[in-house]
Amino acid sequence: MRWLTVGLLAAIGLLQYPLWVGKGGWLKVWEYDRQLQAQKEVTKKLEIRNAGLDAEVRDLKQGYDAIEERARFELGMIRQDESFVQIPEKVPGK
Repeated sequence: MRWLTVGLLAAIGLLQYPLWVGKGGWLKVWEYDRQLQAQKEVTKKLEIRNAGLDAEVRDLKQGYDAIEERARFELGMIRQDESFVQIPEKVPGK
């Protein structure tokens, strides 16, 4: 009777092994689910960034205000009728 119990427990253990640690076991499913959630977060951040870039591209294609703003801040350009005044920052300790 004791051998029968041990044999049945061993059979149950052998049947449970692939369910938990096999190729399609629960441990792998949980790991894949965690990776999927992480990838979804990355994808969402990239979609937000892409939407911002798309809006900026549409703005640059449609109007001159965005082009002028970029020229002023990124390239330091000014209009012909404007005067450029630069005030240097004071360095602490001097």
